[in-house]
Amino acid sequence: MADLSVRELPLFPLPDVVLFPREVLPLHIFESRYRMMLKSVLEDDRRFGVVRWDPQNQAMAAVGCCAEVLQHQTAEDGRSNIVTLGQQRFRVLDVVRETPFRTAMVTWIEDEPVTAESDLESLTRSVDHALRDVVELTGKLTGSPASLPDDLPDLPRELSFWIGAHLGGPVADQQQELLELTSTRERLEQEFAMLDETRRQLAARTVLRDTLANSEGC
Repeated sequence: MADLSVRELPLFPLPDVVLFPREVLPLHIFESRYRMMLKSVLEDDRRFGVVRWDPQNQAMAAVGCCAEVLQHQTAEDGRSNIVTLGQQRFRVLDVVRETPFRTAMVTWIEDEPVTAESDLESLTRSVDHALRDVVELTGKLTGSPASLPDDLPDLPRELSFWIGAHLGGPVADQQQELLELTSTRERLEQEFAMLDETRRQLAARTVLRDTLANSEGC
């Protein structure tokens, strides 16, 4: 009997791009090999794997996220604009083909079952609160109030993926680490630590700005 958790999947390595489940990723397809890949996946189940490519080390990550093509538009010159949605995460077991495009045998990965839901709910509330503080403080400092989406996930795993996908700044390495974690709790704990540190820095900058503004007004 075939192992349904293992399948062959076309791969699309992207420099410093980490796709998370349920996140939308628009792509412009122009290289001939990826035009062939797109044609192949559209004829199949419309899915391929997005994996982070490290340009500095010339290495592909071992864990990526399956992307499903939701929309596609191909121009006369063969280039395509597509919109994809992140689905399951996977681990690359073995690259089985390099041409005309890379394909690999992969196995799906999921988070471990939650044992203490009440503790996880408390952690989720702390992360949500820290996230809202960071957004509010950032808006105050920049003078352009920002807001979180109305459909911000409230379930622990989904919220952890959303935050991982929307981390700002040069955090590609942290994003890949968060994607690879199979513990929702560990992912949320790491995100809380990052958000709390950012919150403290923003609060300090806000106090300093207000202090300078008050001294200049005297």
